[in-house]
Amino acid sequence: MKRFLLPIFFIINALAFKASAQQYVLSGRITDAKNQPISFASVYIRNSTYGTTTNEEGIYKFNLSPGTYDLIYRYVGYRERVQRVVINDKEERRDLQLEDETFQLNTVTLASDKRNADTAAAIILRKVIAKREYYLNEIKSYGCAIYVKGVQKLISAPKSLLKSGVSTVLDLDSNGRGILYQSETLSSFNYQSPDKVKEEMIASRVAGITPTFSYNKASDLGANFYNNIFTIEGLSSNGFVSPIAHNAFKYYNYKLVGKTVTNGRTIDKISLWPKGLGDHAFEGDIYIVEGDWRIYSVNLRLTNRTNKLNLVDTMLISQQYVAVQDSTWMPVSIQYDYSGKVFGFKFQGYYLGVYNNYRFNVQQKPGFFNGEILKIDTIANTKNEDYWVKTRPIPLTQQEARDYQKKDSIAAVQKSGPYLDSLQKSKNQFLILPYIVFGFTSTSRDNKDSLYVFPFNQTLFYNTVEGVGVNLKARYSTTSDDLKTFSISPAIRYGFGNKLFNANVQASYLYNPFNASQFFINAGSDVIDLNNVGTRSLFFNTLSTLLSNNNYVKYYRSEFLSGGYRRELSNGIMFNGSLTYARRTQMYNNSYNHIFKAKNREYTSNNPLAPPGTPADDRSFLFPQHEALTLNTSVKFTFDQKYITRPTGKVYLPSAYPTLTVNYRKAFSGILGADADYDFVSLDISQDKIRTGLLGYSAFKVNTGTFFTKKALYFMDYNHFLGNQGTTFDPTYIGSFHFLPFYQFSAPSFYLEAHYQHNFAGALLNRIGFIRKLKLEEIIGVNYLTERSNMNYSEAYVGLQRFVFRVDYGISYAGNSKYMQGFRIFYGIR
Repeated sequence: MKRFLLPIFFIINALAFKASAQQYVLSGRITDAKNQPISFASVYIRNSTYGTTTNEEGIYKFNLSPGTYDLIYRYVGYRERVQRVVINDKEERRDLQLEDETFQLNTVTLASDKRNADTAAAIILRKVIAKREYYLNEIKSYGCAIYVKGVQKLISAPKSLLKSGVSTVLDLDSNGRGILYQSETLSSFNYQSPDKVKEEMIASRVAGITPTFSYNKASDLGANFYNNIFTIEGLSSNGFVSPIAHNAFKYYNYKLVGKTVTNGRTIDKISLWPKGLGDHAFEGDIYIVEGDWRIYSVNLRLTNRTNKLNLVDTMLISQQYVAVQDSTWMPVSIQYDYSGKVFGFKFQGYYLGVYNNYRFNVQQKPGFFNGEILKIDTIANTKNEDYWVKTRPIPLTQQEARDYQKKDSIAAVQKSGPYLDSLQKSKNQFLILPYIVFGFTSTSRDNKDSLYVFPFNQTLFYNTVEGVGVNLKARYSTTSDDLKTFSISPAIRYGFGNKLFNANVQASYLYNPFNASQFFINAGSDVIDLNNVGTRSLFFNTLSTLLSNNNYVKYYRSEFLSGGYRRELSNGIMFNGSLTYARRTQMYNNSYNHIFKAKNREYTSNNPLAPPGTPADDRSFLFPQHEALTLNTSVKFTFDQKYITRPTGKVYLPSAYPTLTVNYRKAFSGILGADADYDFVSLDISQDKIRTGLLGYSAFKVNTGTFFTKKALYFMDYNHFLGNQGTTFDPTYIGSFHFLPFYQFSAPSFYLEAHYQHNFAGALLNRIGFIRKLKLEEIIGVNYLTERSNMNYSEAYVGLQRFVFRVDYGISYAGNSKYMQGFRIFYGIR
């Protein structure tokens, strides 16, 4: 308990979040020379790390104990001011006007041409770059309190949509304006060099429609321009070059605007802009402290025109540093301002972080940095309005306060029984078109119970083994108050061609969502793909069979009983184990219908190893009916596993390191009449989204394995691969092939497969003006497979991607001979 009380104590004291009889409010309004409010100006107490920021109306507020304070008022582009304030036994108001900062060039530079100003900027920047690594590694550890505020507004909307009721749903005025979203969080944040972070979110409040991207946690706003590459999650697949990166002169033009003296320090203002389109660089201004050669503040902009952004058209990043301890400077505030337009809707918003109460060289207990980067308190979202009035460091604007009140009132209504009944009826309404593709979901009004009916395109099917068939499947799940979840999924399948009925049920019980502890059991019978890693879905196999006579998928029947267990043994170590008993029977083609008869193409045998030209009604032998008792185990190691702990469970985040998976599979013979008898082991190393700075990201997978005993091995027990036949393919998994047949390369012995793919994320095409607007991502990749009976199969491909749409062209070789080449397409449906 003490571990949580300490950060709460710091937050309360740092931000004066808890008013008492000895504290009084200091407030005021900051304006410019024209009496216009200065939004988001920094106000902090000298020789402390206690500060705040004005709101959009230029208003600030402190809770202070009686005493004398020197307040520093500061904002980019304005002259810094220091004012002494005495707090006695009453509230104080101090309005202040900031003057425009005047930056002057020295006489020599003023009398010279532009190149001299550029040379002066270069001299300054080289000194800053020379000290970049020192400042990057100066602080070994620190802790602080952080307040994060987010607001998104709609500033205009198409009038035609406003008339259709959209304005009512979005709560907009007659001009299509209004607040769509508000959020605020209070957190304790800890850092340890080089990259360990831990945040404990004490309070959280959200109102409105959640935006497509969010930076609500402190680490989302952890901008550090002393790094060479600056990344903003979700904004771009590439990073952006810092203006003081070691190679910054390759990407930027600089110009010294001038110098000014503030509180005894000389501040240089330098304008910068990219040398060319597509350079993944900022434009704007950076302010440097002469002598120290450190960042004083930044005001930098990214645009869709230059940087090919996702979701927004512009992003403005403002950051201010202050001396918080001797010569130690840290950010006191950072702000991301954004704007954009989607389907005629114009929006703008910001995320603002205010840092307080820095503590350096914090000695944490062993195990404090355990991979948990964020822990959300169980009562974080239950704080009432009185709490927020006392604790938020930035006062709400009138518009924001009204919006909160309105949405709180709406939320109260939405919790009433009649409303919940009406909402449940509305959201559970059955609609034909969504059901066909996505299925149908019905939930209880408290969202603890749900029923999902699988989509129609997975229900009605055709294949040459079963003919026209029906595969009815549903899933019911229920979650208790203590977060335990039970799920059951019954299914029945009937083929009108072979007149065979199958039924099975799958059930699972998740009893601890904080370590993924789960039991599961499956029982019944089913028609199963001979390739156990998957080939084509029922939907795509139906299309290829009826439209082009390509009956790619080969089936067998299994009557089975299976049980298993999964659990995270320790952070980053996941165990899976299952035991299955099955009777397995070979199946044959029984139906040969088609819609379009393909020329020179006939259906193939359901025996995948039958030689080419074998008739479709082939009854050749693949395996006898037999029983198998099989143990499957795997242990997955995720190194440096990061995660978020929410009140509802644990959320795993991608690791910056490869994952290692060890699999062991054994078939026991002689028990319950089981015939299969083998031992198989494999090793898998893989990693997705390896960032490569400005050149996108890579992914790879290497998998190898062998059967070290195989006294009785059947085809479905071979090691199968994720191949592809047909024009469409699924590129969402790095371990897939483009042209590899589904069954012919399945391995009964040693194998090695390797995959590598790189997505340049527009780094190449981004430099071509008319193509840049398409925001295409360039992809290259290679796949490789070798085994004792099929040596050195390889593929190479190039592709273009936009959202979920992708087109690849590739070529494959079997040994030294060309095997196949052509196009492969993907459009989001698997």
